[in-house]
Amino acid sequence: MTFIMDVDFKEKKEIWYFTPKGDLDIYTCDEFKERVLKAYRSRKSDIEINGKDLDYVDSTGLGVLISILKEVREDKYNIYISDVKPNIRKIFDITKLDKLFIFRSEDDE
Repeated sequence: MTFIMDVDFKEKKEIWYFTPKGDLDIYTCDEFKERVLKAYRSRKSDIEINGKDLDYVDSTGLGVLISILKEVREDKYNIYISDVKPNIRKIFDITKLDKLFIFRSEDDE
């Protein structure tokens, strides 16, 4: 299964910007984690994950997000999650992970 994700470093804001497409699940989470951490380790800064093209996140995907968050927080940076669909936001709310991640709307940018 091919995993598609746009990756960009916004120089002006000094933030990594990731836009995964499709599902973040058991089949795609390893590649997602590898690509995010490779970029992050090359230039440590805050991370924003834009969920506009994300259709589904399973428990494996949530686990990967938590493991990335641990590394980022050790360096005193944050992960922001923006523009997620209601079904995905609901997963974060139910699992109380909405307390760990910082959610942004388009107005916050």
